[in-house]
Amino acid sequence: MSRNLKIGIALGVIAFIVVTVVAVALIIANLGAIAAWIGFDAAGNLNGREGAIGMLLNPEARVQNVIQCEDDAGCSALWPIVFAAGFAFVIVTGFAYTTLLERRLLAFLQHRVGPNRVGPLGFMQPAADGVKLVFKEDLLPAGADKWVFRLAPMIKVIPILMIAAVIPMGPDIVLPWFAPSLGDVWFQVPQGLVDSNVGILWVIAITSIATYGVVLAGWSSDNKYAMLGALRASAQMISYELSFALTLAVPVMIVGSMAIGDIIDAQRNIWDWLVFQNPLAAAVLILALLAETNRAPFDLTEAEQELTQGYMTEYSGMKFALFMMAEYLGMIAVSLVAIAVFFGGYHLWPMDGLPLLAPVIFILKVVLMLCGMIWIRATLPRIRYDRLMQFGWKVMIPLGLLAVAWTAVSIVVGDALGGSAYPFISGVVFIIALLLGAIALRRLSREQDSEEAIPLEDDPAYTGERRGLGWALVHLVGMLIAIPMAQIRFQVRALEGMARLGRTPDEDRRLESGETAIETAGD
Repeated sequence: MSRNLKIGIALGVIAFIVVTVVAVALIIANLGAIAAWIGFDAAGNLNGREGAIGMLLNPEARVQNVIQCEDDAGCSALWPIVFAAGFAFVIVTGFAYTTLLERRLLAFLQHRVGPNRVGPLGFMQPAADGVKLVFKEDLLPAGADKWVFRLAPMIKVIPILMIAAVIPMGPDIVLPWFAPSLGDVWFQVPQGLVDSNVGILWVIAITSIATYGVVLAGWSSDNKYAMLGALRASAQMISYELSFALTLAVPVMIVGSMAIGDIIDAQRNIWDWLVFQNPLAAAVLILALLAETNRAPFDLTEAEQELTQGYMTEYSGMKFALFMMAEYLGMIAVSLVAIAVFFGGYHLWPMDGLPLLAPVIFILKVVLMLCGMIWIRATLPRIRYDRLMQFGWKVMIPLGLLAVAWTAVSIVVGDALGGSAYPFISGVVFIIALLLGAIALRRLSREQDSEEAIPLEDDPAYTGERRGLGWALVHLVGMLIAIPMAQIRFQVRALEGMARLGRTPDEDRRLESGETAIETAGD
């Protein structure tokens, strides 16, 4: 290597080092200036009230002429329409892409390839599915109740959309508005349709109405499989609606309000989330919401392997699409409810000072909840129907009652000892509940291990041997049932004999040969 080449390489390395040091210094200086301009303080925390972010997302910090939206007739009439249209667009778009999320996440969990052909990474697949369903043939069973058959999908979809009406998506924000009577002013508007003071009762009532869509769809289809799915839906609703309502009583007791906005505002910090104060109620609520939306492993109303899609067997085209839309909208709606009452709603440090980011935080939490539902579907099989009912009545409802009693005891004792004693009392009750549950499970497992199985050839229920108290009770009940049945049989025979007295021999002969039925059918 020549001497000039070595000198050139050395100068190049020195120049590269000098340029790199200067560039790093400039970047550090610029980052500091940018951070100060955006709104980061000396501790590195984002201060949403100052800097560029504060100017954009918190205009109330620099605006003086602010009017409440409900105080102006134009704003109070127009803003709910604007917000409802935007919210409906987000919800419907979320439904479409929840289907894609489920298919891609299921493919990932099961080590296969999901939809990835229509559009980049398959993002146009929901649109392709929608177009396909629009042009599908819409069939109507000949024996179906036509009006109920058509109304059932709408009865399923509309109440689910109404659930989200009472869930605020964020705190009030200030927006520029032009009012002819006031000029250029700023209005403080809510990020929700209505924050009712009975929002919890509204949620319980509306979730019950949605089940009628499933029941009426199965009843009106004139199909035995659909009818079985409807019956399962009604029984499942009764079983899990009770535990669902019980767990919603827990945040009401803790916060002292049935308004969902008040419950969300009581969970500003992560350690204030109600899931940490009563995790049992949160777990029961999530399981009950899964059963309410007929999601796996509680999808007994559909049960493709047993009922050939259950209550949706006779539906096709856009009516089928409405039922699928209702299922995924239900997933989104129940996720909103669970996050609002137990997981802080739109609150998340350090973004609490940025009201416009509150809906984004809420949506991210909903996506995580949806991923959890999909994960459950990918890992757990559908449980048997009798076990579904046993789980609802013998496990969920007692646990819901335990959660309510836990909160009630904690609140009463905490109020007696002082406000700061409530978290401590709640933790003590949680530990006691865990210990009692562990003792009960251990005792149950010991009893099952100690029981010896009776051989089939010695089982009285199989051999019919007349022994034991059970045999005596069964036969006693059978005798009691046989008495009214024998009386009914006697009365039926007596009525038939009286009917014969008014007929001629020719009519008796025709009735026995079936001629009368044939003539009647011909007429």
